[in-house]
Amino acid sequence: MEYKRILLKLSGEALMGERQYGIDPKRLAEYAEEIKEIVDMGIEVAIVIGGGNIFRGVAGAAGGMDRVQADHMGMLATVINGLALQSALEQAGLATRLQSAIEMNKIAEPFIKRKALRHLEKGRVVIFGAGTGNPYFTTDTGATLRAIEIKADAILKGTRVDGIYTADPEKDPSAVKYETISYDEVMSKDLKVMDLTAFALSKENKLPIVVFNMNKTGNLKSLLKGNKVGTIVN
Repeated sequence: MEYKRILLKLSGEALMGERQYGIDPKRLAEYAEEIKEIVDMGIEVAIVIGGGNIFRGVAGAAGGMDRVQADHMGMLATVINGLALQSALEQAGLATRLQSAIEMNKIAEPFIKRKALRHLEKGRVVIFGAGTGNPYFTTDTGATLRAIEIKADAILKGTRVDGIYTADPEKDPSAVKYETISYDEVMSKDLKVMDLTAFALSKENKLPIVVFNMNKTGNLKSLLKGNKVGTIVN
């Protein structure tokens, strides 16, 4: 399938690079160059980034914090990451817009679907921050929702693993990689691709998900040139 408009989902942890927490400027710059390559190919790019390198709502709640407040803190962490990524993309020469599901008009536009589409059509990279704006929903769900709203051709989930396996390849060396897999198979085999809410949304709206290794230089461009990279869920 040829992708003209994609939503790239990145984990907050990916931004840590070799660090234990926070943001690694070197990793940010590498991601910015990868993204610039695909924008230069004429592909419209929207991005959702997690906040796990700064704060996880679930972890906060497990530590005794109110879940709603903890999730709001997690949403703010995604905006911090969005600002960092925006800065790196602009240093790479790209026009960007950061839109937030929680209004904070000094630093980001509010999420407005028509504005987001207009930015994409003009070749700007749009970063969606603050998840869905609601507690109890992950950034996976936020990414899926935004992808459906902007009519993206696919969600590209950049991870540190090169696809979906029969088991965790970092723990089980005999794990076998899937080239393609159906939504139903992922659910029946309980393969942890995304949380169930996000996955059900993708399935219902027939939105393909491509899971690939974002940390391997050139992978993103190769995938969008039609080469076999990662695993496709459809």
